[in-house]
Amino acid sequence: MSEASSLAAVPPPLIAVIDNGICNLRSVTKALEAVGAAPRVVRTPAELAASNALGLVLPGVGALRDCVASLQASGLAAVVRDWIAADRPFLGVCLGMQALFEHSEEGDIEGLGIIPGKVVRFVRPREFKIPHMGWNTVRFVQPGSALAAGLAEDGEAFYFVHSFHCVPADPALVLGECDYGGVFCASVARGRMFATQFHPEKSQAKGLKIYRNFVTVAAAG
Repeated sequence: MSEASSLAAVPPPLIAVIDNGICNLRSVTKALEAVGAAPRVVRTPAELAASNALGLVLPGVGALRDCVASLQASGLAAVVRDWIAADRPFLGVCLGMQALFEHSEEGDIEGLGIIPGKVVRFVRPREFKIPHMGWNTVRFVQPGSALAAGLAEDGEAFYFVHSFHCVPADPALVLGECDYGGVFCASVARGRMFATQFHPEKSQAKGLKIYRNFVTVAAAG
């Protein structure tokens, strides 16, 4: 068998995408397909276990209370905790990042408690409209991070839509920073756990690079 045939025979990495009922799954799954992955939507722990996924993505838009409540009701909250504790490849997007923290000012609710820290409302001068919506520059501050491989450390543009931002208790977890009337945490990383406040699936080529890097981490085993 030729090398080309051998490569063609390798199945695409299977990435599970959690459907918590409040996210646009199509844009996320299409982005994963575009970078060579095979996305599998899961709604229960049993579906995730049966998928044999190499990586797990938690997207989300809307209210954090609904996101966390959905994860708890489905039993996936505990699964996400265990998945990350085992250092299996994980990517949280937007609400999927905020849900990882201990507490949020949005509705005064408890998150999954995986990352020490809190989610707070933007407090900015009047000229900075809230929600923070549109393109903004993210500067990557963890040298050598697998998620940011091939991206300029001094800044790449990504698409944001949010009114709250994350404040990790440990600044060393910050992977990306963004300035919107003040610097805030735009991304975190710890081991093979990654999360972004911005939407890679809405961020064109640079966003696809984020997904491609995550799939590469997952495929490496």
